[in-house]
Amino acid sequence: MKLLSRDLGVDLGTANVLVYSDGKGVVLREPSVVAVDKNTGKILQVGAAARNMMGRTPGNVVAIRPLQNGVISDYEMTERMLAQFFKKAIPHAILKPRVIVSVPSSITEVEERAVINAAMEAGARRVYLIEEPLAAALGANLDISGPNGHMVVDIGGGTTDVAVLTMNGVAFSSSTKSAGDAFDEAIIRYARRKLGVVIGQNLAEEVKITVGCVYPRPGDPSMIVKGRDLRTGLPKEATFLSSELFEALKRPARLITDEILSVLEQTSPELVADISQNGIVLTGGGSQIYGMDLLIRERTGISCILADDADSCVAYGCGKSLSWMNHMQEGTINLARRKILKE
Repeated sequence: MKLLSRDLGVDLGTANVLVYSDGKGVVLREPSVVAVDKNTGKILQVGAAARNMMGRTPGNVVAIRPLQNGVISDYEMTERMLAQFFKKAIPHAILKPRVIVSVPSSITEVEERAVINAAMEAGARRVYLIEEPLAAALGANLDISGPNGHMVVDIGGGTTDVAVLTMNGVAFSSSTKSAGDAFDEAIIRYARRKLGVVIGQNLAEEVKITVGCVYPRPGDPSMIVKGRDLRTGLPKEATFLSSELFEALKRPARLITDEILSVLEQTSPELVADISQNGIVLTGGGSQIYGMDLLIRERTGISCILADDADSCVAYGCGKSLSWMNHMQEGTINLARRKILKE
């Protein structure tokens, strides 16, 4: 059967989509962006090519991100984007693939159904859902099979998922919209207010990766960028200092640490004791900003480790869960309802 069809694991992220093919590993890593002709509705580009068009398109072309805060905001575009990605991942498949898709802990049943339907319309034979922090823990090679508590903080583009895991399941999880995109927006606001320059999201992300920090950085590195002068509209050069960006990024970083503290408060004492011994594991692209592990260690008093290949952990976890597929529940997993029943 594997010769005819490959099972796929999909990390459906706000910023990037990663596809894991059974037996091959991560075969596709593309930005979640679609470029569309407004007049005809035709998709011109998806992924990296579409992302390069953001802010640079003519009037009839618009580059959009069909996923917001980890869930689908534009159903049709998501479905068409996934269809293109599935074709790239398994170009010569005879049968439609079975697909496991990661979803944030805060997802509602309606949003779960939208993800399932979009994947089915895009060419999946069957669709299974897995919580992002559970997939991240599997991808980070944590041993969550026994009755020992582990905490995973998955900082993506649109959401940060915080979860306590034990016995191959999620004991408690929570989610906040303070994540990678919130850092980018904070940098854009800082550039307007303090430097009087307007920059786009792609450039803000470049600044975040190069000199951004959420903990005081030694040496205070700087970066010179070009944007548009807020008053004159002419090109303007601005210098971003790491120490000043630290002030700008303080608030979104504090919201993430507050969420971690909130989850620890609601976790059983036995599991908290396990977490203090095992440490907190950071995954997701947003966790790679300088000082995130140091900030969490300072606020919680618990050691914090950044996972290897942090931004691919969820995709690798989806890939590992493919072996469980025959025992997984097809369709919605009703995360929101399960949380209400727990309370």
